[in-house]
Amino acid sequence: MYLCNSVIPQMFMKFSNHHFTIIKYYINIEFGTINDTPAYYTSDMKKIVLALGCCLSYYVSFAQNAPNVIPQNNIVKDTARQTDLIDIGKALFRISPKKIREQRDKKLYFSILPSSSSPGGSGRVLITSTTAGVYLASKKTTNLSSVTFAPYWNFGSRFGLPLRSNIWLPNNTWNIQGDTRFLVYPQYTWGLGDGKSESEKLLVNYKYIRFYQNALKRIKPYFFAGLGYNLDYRFNINSDDPNTTLKDYTGYEYGTGKNSFSSGISLNLLYDTRNNSINPLPGMYANMVYRINPAFLGSNDSWSSIYTDVRKYISLNPAKPNQQNTLAIWSYFWTTLNSKTPYLDLPSTGWDPYNRSARGMDQNRYRGRSLFYLEGEYRRDITENGLLGFVVFTNVNTVSGSGSLFTSWHAAAGTGLRIKFNKGSNTNIGIDYGLSKGYSNVMFSLGEAF
Repeated sequence: MYLCNSVIPQMFMKFSNHHFTIIKYYINIEFGTINDTPAYYTSDMKKIVLALGCCLSYYVSFAQNAPNVIPQNNIVKDTARQTDLIDIGKALFRISPKKIREQRDKKLYFSILPSSSSPGGSGRVLITSTTAGVYLASKKTTNLSSVTFAPYWNFGSRFGLPLRSNIWLPNNTWNIQGDTRFLVYPQYTWGLGDGKSESEKLLVNYKYIRFYQNALKRIKPYFFAGLGYNLDYRFNINSDDPNTTLKDYTGYEYGTGKNSFSSGISLNLLYDTRNNSINPLPGMYANMVYRINPAFLGSNDSWSSIYTDVRKYISLNPAKPNQQNTLAIWSYFWTTLNSKTPYLDLPSTGWDPYNRSARGMDQNRYRGRSLFYLEGEYRRDITENGLLGFVVFTNVNTVSGSGSLFTSWHAAAGTGLRIKFNKGSNTNIGIDYGLSKGYSNVMFSLGEAF
């Protein structure tokens, strides 16, 4: 209701005819010069224009009025009265260093969590999630940078080495984003749309190399723009059924052979009033990525896509900023703009940039040419010292593929426990249980889902 009654009307009131002209121009280029664009895209054109309009107007309006959105955005959270697992460990083992620097002088925070989980199709695996948070300048002027390394291994032939980074240079002048992965990655697939039942899945094996790098320059307070390079290379693609290929199963022509290579550049717009992405305080986040993958950069086929992501964090008890009592809302719209997008690059649940969406569903359960996603989560401390907390969440999604977007919805819900691991970076250990129709699982994490 907050988004409907407040944010959306403001978007359209501040969206000028000039912005519509720009969007129409790019849509005409995209749809008017590609001869093989299928007919269904004409029916989705309004949705794409609407998504672009909302996102761009959102950036423009809030960038112009950023100081009025969260006037106390850079206030540093007082953690002196909080308790984390490090404090308990010191007390338990009677660790008493001769000299401890004051918390306000500390800039580097380090957390590590060995855990067991089960990615789709790979059986039980060992995951070691390591998160480092660092301030590259004063906490009052610079956001917390984070680097996450979460290797996994199933004691066999399946493993992964993902490294993600979100770096804020001094005074937030630049935001440098990185996502590098090497994965031996089995996962189930159900084809396009939602026409197949849970039991009709096919296990697909492949090796995957991802290399994403983005550099965004601050244009106005909280508003950034920049360029990026994106590479997705999947090879040795095969199914566990020797009589069924991925192409036969999906009926999809592109990216369903032995290899799939996509190489492209992206235009990135970012609006971010959070000062900690590991565990966001009340604030706002909006991101748009327009990606182009031309053949001359090595892509098997030319294709493009748009990804828009909006998140809102609402404090339900602003009088006590050191206690977690927050409503978090997350929504994204992800769509391809032509028919040659490789199958494994198509929008899919659980394949957002940080693989955090669709908790309670099997990763990749729903895949289509367009995907709309919405999630809400309530976060609350159980103990006054912040050591223990809980969350309750629910999410829904809809995809196009076997049908039209917004005609069929898929829901999941769950709850979770939070244990404060490092109060300096506000890092929690998350233990979540989620379920949906025909599926349930337990998830471990360092940091919040979004």
